[in-house]
Amino acid sequence: MKTQVHKIPIKLHADPKRVITLPSIYPGLGRVKNIYRRTVNFTHDEVLTQLSNVEKGFGHRHKNLEMIFKKNYEFFKDQYPGGSKLSAEQKQLLGATLTKEFSFQSAALFNPSMVPHPDQSGLKSNEKRFIISLRSTGEGHISSIEFRSGIVDDKGNLTLDDCTRFTLTGEVSHMEEDSSYSLTFPEDSDLSERVIFPQTEVESMGMEDLRLVDFHEDGSQTYYGTYTAYNGTEIKSQLLITKDFREFKVRTLKGNVAKDKGMAIFPEKIDGRFAIVSRQGGENMSIMFSKDLYRWDESQLLMKPEYPFEISQIGNCGSPIKTEKGWLLLTHGVGPMRRYTISAALLDLNNPEKVISRLDRPILVAGEEEREGYVPNVVYSCGGMLFESILYIPYAMADSTSGFAWLKMSELLNELEHVK
Repeated sequence: MKTQVHKIPIKLHADPKRVITLPSIYPGLGRVKNIYRRTVNFTHDEVLTQLSNVEKGFGHRHKNLEMIFKKNYEFFKDQYPGGSKLSAEQKQLLGATLTKEFSFQSAALFNPSMVPHPDQSGLKSNEKRFIISLRSTGEGHISSIEFRSGIVDDKGNLTLDDCTRFTLTGEVSHMEEDSSYSLTFPEDSDLSERVIFPQTEVESMGMEDLRLVDFHEDGSQTYYGTYTAYNGTEIKSQLLITKDFREFKVRTLKGNVAKDKGMAIFPEKIDGRFAIVSRQGGENMSIMFSKDLYRWDESQLLMKPEYPFEISQIGNCGSPIKTEKGWLLLTHGVGPMRRYTISAALLDLNNPEKVISRLDRPILVAGEEEREGYVPNVVYSCGGMLFESILYIPYAMADSTSGFAWLKMSELLNELEHVK
């Protein structure tokens, strides 16, 4: 009997009203100095009038504009001649002039992954709170990372928490030469307000396709997320680390095989080693092991394209999920007309480099109403979540919007056991 996949009538669409603030970095030093000179020539009343206009136009769109302007004033402080002579109001106006709104989500909201929320308090016995990561794409086709939360139950029901109007990019610290850094958001910020925006040169054109995993070791829990950093010409594999989704560390993955897309970490060590499934060579799926989470030097072939729906390329759709029958691995395949679909395979629990079985068909394809978008005919996921007997799969449609589906794990495992 074929696995029945049920699509949930909830969609997440790109929202151009969601904007962040960034410094307006002008080319060269001269323009900042010119803005400074014009600002100091304004009368006190003119400065107050401009600040009032800014507050009326933008105060309802952001939390604490005063602190934002102060931060961006400080960002350029070395470029002002005689800046110490400015009044507090002039500094505020200069900070406002050197601030811009950036539409980080105007184009797409897609490629989600799903993990249990660190806070499971206040729920019914048949409910689970979750977090999804999302790839937001906006101006300049630059991608960033954001989050949503919600609740699922053991019947296939899903609700999303409200998303606030505001956004924050957090405070960066401990910036290193290898593109590692730390990022912290205010304690009183809502999860949906936290936007992880590119901070280093290696990710300057995007942070793509975060694959979250709820990793457990020796009784401790850590969330790891691998993503692709893109600078416009080259890619690097980066690792996001958090325990609470408020404080994050970003680290660069190194080694001979940490160079391709789609790295997804197993949720626990295998025989004392970390394990990753990854795309290698652009079309095959590989598995790799390492005692060092940050260094990956060797890989071995796991799967090649085999069936018509994946004839062009095969890859993972997130981290493997542990079941009594083996590691369930959601896969994506690319077939004729660049049609992306989602399927599944089963790996041995103790030796996951051994493929027990794989489906000869996709389980999730784009419906007719899901085909159109930025990249047509694509469904794609960066990771599902198992709760009780239900596997929830968040998925993107046409690289534009995101939705959810669910299936009974027993049906999928049964189908995998009886593949000819």
